[in-house]
Formats: sequence, structure tokens, C-alpha cells
Amino acid sequence: MIAYPLAIICHRLNNNAYNKVNAMNHPSPQLTFAGMVAQKHHFTLPLDYADPDGAQISIFAREISSPENSAKSLPFIVFFQGGPGFGAVRPAANGGWIKRALKEYRVLLLDQRGTGLSTPVNYACLSHLTSNEQSQYLSHFRADNIIRDAEAIRQQLTDNQKWTILGQSFGGFCVLKYLNDAPQGLAEAYITGGIPSLTRSADEVYQATYKRVLAKNHDFFTRFTDAQCLIKALANHIENNQVLLATGERLTVEMLQLLGINIGMEQGPESVYYLLEQALIDTPTGTQVNPLFLAHFCQLLDFNTNPIFALLHESIYCQQTRSNWAAHRVRQTYSEFNYSSDKPFLFTGEMVYPWFFEQFGNLKPLKQAAEDLAQKSDWPMLYNLETLANNQVPVSAAIYSEDMFVEMQYSLETAARVGNLKYWVTSEYEHNGIRMDGEHILDRLIAINRGEKLR
Repeated sequence: MIAYPLAIICHRLNNNAYNKVNAMNHPSPQLTFAGMVAQKHHFTLPLDYADPDGAQISIFAREISSPENSAKSLPFIVFFQGGPGFGAVRPAANGGWIKRALKEYRVLLLDQRGTGLSTPVNYACLSHLTSNEQSQYLSHFRADNIIRDAEAIRQQLTDNQKWTILGQSFGGFCVLKYLNDAPQGLAEAYITGGIPSLTRSADEVYQATYKRVLAKNHDFFTRFTDAQCLIKALANHIENNQVLLATGERLTVEMLQLLGINIGMEQGPESVYYLLEQALIDTPTGTQVNPLFLAHFCQLLDFNTNPIFALLHESIYCQQTRSNWAAHRVRQTYSEFNYSSDKPFLFTGEMVYPWFFEQFGNLKPLKQAAEDLAQKSDWPMLYNLETLANNQVPVSAAIYSEDMFVEMQYSLETAARVGNLKYWVTSEYEHNGIRMDGEHILDRLIAINRGEKLR
């Protein structure tokens, strides 16, 4: 029997007669800020829906409306963020896709289980469990249970009214899972930068995305002609000197390559280049790594603070199969990523590697749990092809042709297999397009879904 964290035990479900989950919402008073009215919601839900009276977790959601609409009974649009393992956006102003959404919806920003203000997942919260217990616990944090949480919340918060959903990146996986499992709860659905393959393995996914990462490397080093010299000088320095990050770990070349996750984003290449420009400084005692670089480097890589991504990223592709460190194995066929001083430096992308759990301080205590999850072969099926082929919920999706993280051909394969799905292919945006031009992107997707004339 697993001894679950105190935070979970304190949220045990109190019902004994319900066949459905009682979400037990604990709303807060309304808050007003930056042209929006917000209300916090805390829901107590089962860790394992197969055992609804067992251990409980808390799920946080922030409801946002415009001041002029705050007293109106507008329908909800629920946002599923990228990841897995990251909390929902914390809006500071009424702008972007939220501005467009608030014209006709109340927005619900859901902190997916284990993230944000929901019951957290980190080494400290799991430290009293054995590695086997940790992996069992973490196995409940995929898209299937995220959607079960959302459905339980919908039934309680809306009096069982349908709502609309929007998914970005991994959020697109959640949208398809929602269409697969609970379409009766949906009025419309939107996807940006995240239509996954319904059938392809993690190995196939990484075979495709490594090629996209190579293309983004070529673009980066072509644009910034001195970047290769800058990054090689830094790589050679840290290979020959012990350099400690602001978080205490030794900076390695493998870590340095991880900055490549940013070159697939809007404004990401610029951020990486400007960081490299100030990486090395001359001091009276010789060349050193700039402390400013070491601090900013940690801000661009969040594996220490968001462990779910490293622990479960590959499992989002698994259906009755194990991942077995797919990105690590596939990388062996791309030897150009194995750095040495006599060859060009290349960044990697969003790939997760087993050495994360040896080099990142907050991941080290979860090393065996990560290995157990990588070898887990009984992951439940995610998609029923017949169910999705017969989908009746209107769905529109933005597919970014130059997306480093999502293979366009796989997205098009899926689009052809999901009923009632319309899509817009564009080269105008990178993976995080919704952050950069969200008002326009959501407005266009709404028009596509409703058969309206595009503006």
C-alpha cells in the first residue's frame, strides 16, 4: 500500500453514495486586475479514477472574465497548456488569445495535475515513497487523467453544460483525448501547434523531430554567423574547467546543447544568441563564464523546477508499449549531435535523456522512478480510431509547417483520421505562435470552425 503525501491524504473524498466524482469546488472571492475579473477554484479529485474513494489530489483552476461580462452566464473555454508538467498561463493583461476568448467566453485556466497550484509533483513531495511507489504514483499524470479531471470539473462547475476547449502543444494531445473519451462534454475544440500521431511510436516521432532539429540548427548558425565560434569557445571552456550553475550543478556540454529547445520558438533564437554573446568574460585571473550567463541559463531550462516533463514526456506517445528512452536511443543514429572539438556544435531539442537524472540536482532523487517509467509497457491505450473517425464535435487546428517539435506530416495524418476536423497550415509561426499572435490565431480558428468568412 502506498503511503501518499500528506497533501493528498488531507484531500480525501467525503462522498459515499455518488457513482460520479464529486469535485468539491472551493471557490475564492473575485479578484480584479489588468482589465480582467478572476476567481480561483480548488477541486478535490481522485488520484486514481479506478479507486474514487482512495487518495485524493487538489486541482486548481483560475476563471477569468471581462469586467463587462463578469455577471453574465457565458460559456467556458478551457485552456490546456503545453508540457506535460507546466502550470497554466498567469495572465498579466487582457491580451493575446485571452482577449479574443473573453469576447464570448469565460476562460478557465487549468493547472493540470501536478503543476502550478494543484497538488505538486517534485522530489520533496515524493521523497518518502520508494522508487516503485513513486513510479506508480506518477503513472496517473498522463493526458487520460487530465481529461478525467476536466470532465469532473465541468460537471460540477457548469451544471453539466458543454464547454469549449483550446489546447496548445501537449494541450493538443489533451484535446484529442477529450474528443476520444468525453465528446459529450464539448461544444467546440481548438488546437494550436499540437496534433499528435494517433498510432506512431515514440521512436518514429524522434526519428522525424531530430531531422527538424538539424534544420533549425542550420537556420540558427546561418543567421548568426559568429554563433558557432561563440558556442564552441564556451563548450571547450566548460570541458576543461569546472563551471557551476546558479543551481549548484556542474555545467556540461550535454546541458549546453539543451538550449536548443528555445531555437524552435518565436524569439527563441535571439534569446539564445544574446546569451551566448555574454557567456565568456575576461577577468584578471583569466577567462571565466559570466555569472549572468549561469543565472539566465537556468531560467531557460526548467527541468529542475518542472520534473513531470522529464519523467513523463516520452510516455505521452506510449500505448501498450514502453518508451525505453526513445530519444536517447534514436540519437545514436544521429552521431552529429555527439559533440567533439573537431566538429560543429549542435543543439538538441525537447528530447529527454537518462543522464538528466544524474546531472540535474532535483531530478537525481527520482532516477529509479524515471527508469521504471521508461520501462513501463502497460500504458493504457489513448485513442480509439473508430471513435475519432466518427467525431461530431467541430474542431479546427493550426498546423505550423516549420514547427520543430511536431512533425507536420504526422499532424496531417491525424487530421485525415479525425472526423469534423478542419485545419490551417501556415509557415508564419513557430511552435509558440499562440503566445506571439494569439488573438489573431484564435480568431481565425473560431472562424474556420463556424464557417465564417476569414478576416
